[in-house]
Amino acid sequence: MPFSFEVPFEQVEANLEVFVDEVFGALQSDFLTLPKGNGFIEYPVFEQGYEVLKRVTEDFRKMEPESVIEIVHQVPITFIVLRTMLGFTPPEWAYITTQQADIEVTQGSVRTIDRRIRMAPLNPMPTNNGLTEKRLRALIITACDLLQKGVPEVPPTLIHRLDKADTRHGLSSLQALADLGAPYAMLLYERFLGRPFAAHRDSVSELVGDVLETAIEGMLSAAGISARKTKRAERVAGFDQAPDFIVPDEFNPQVVIEAKITEDDGTARDKVTRVQHLGSLSTQGLGPNDPPRYEVVACISGRGFKVRREDMKKLLLATRGKVFTLHNLSHLVDCTRLSEFRTKTTP
Repeated sequence: MPFSFEVPFEQVEANLEVFVDEVFGALQSDFLTLPKGNGFIEYPVFEQGYEVLKRVTEDFRKMEPESVIEIVHQVPITFIVLRTMLGFTPPEWAYITTQQADIEVTQGSVRTIDRRIRMAPLNPMPTNNGLTEKRLRALIITACDLLQKGVPEVPPTLIHRLDKADTRHGLSSLQALADLGAPYAMLLYERFLGRPFAAHRDSVSELVGDVLETAIEGMLSAAGISARKTKRAERVAGFDQAPDFIVPDEFNPQVVIEAKITEDDGTARDKVTRVQHLGSLSTQGLGPNDPPRYEVVACISGRGFKVRREDMKKLLLATRGKVFTLHNLSHLVDCTRLSEFRTKTTP
């Protein structure tokens, strides 16, 4: 069975259900894997930071800020371990520190500190009296204070963010984990509440989308095709919503490409609507028999697109059958008007 982009559009229109099945069969989902990206912390490095922090605090019996500040400078990964014990994101840590300390810790500054440490987790940090050093100290002092106090009373309709197995009763909770190990059921429950790999998923969310865009760039580059790759939320003349790629450029668009990955059916519907809008723009003001101003191509990936058949029908109609997946992306140039702009022949 040919793909929708290999046959005349009239054939796609007449056999929509069949071609929906073909796209579904070619869709792959990569939600079980994540790109590590720069700054990924391997477990042995994280564990080293944990053991150092455990030792300097005497099995979490003495959470003295000055000792923790000193060890963070010597072994910076302990800063990440400290944040993980709190269960906070960098901006959340900055916010509560600003509330409690006499210095403002901005979200940008704490993200910079956090990323700098993740890039070189075991390289000692220099000590100085600059603003960054003051913010670092304030963050650590706030963390030590929160970990020592444990969970304050809250109304029964609320749950406190520190109401966790390792922080519920202050240092005594930490000591129990350090001495006896953690109850597995509780850790699984907390993982359920927070989603496994949540912080890392958030930090590499853009890289996940880059997988598909990088593959498209590779195909265009190999064929010697000039293309304008737009930036996130960029404004491009002639488009109220800029597509991901414009060939050859926005001044004479002949082919526009949308690259979309989603593991969620609700998000998939929004992304299909975006492609539909590009299809409408390509025929706006033209007669029913006039060809579109430019060809609209969709490159998709993820299980979210496999949920609603009606959405896939809309996508096939909006692109006149030009729907590609990672599985068949090798046909992208040959089966679209991109072939008209080829200047290199791939072996």
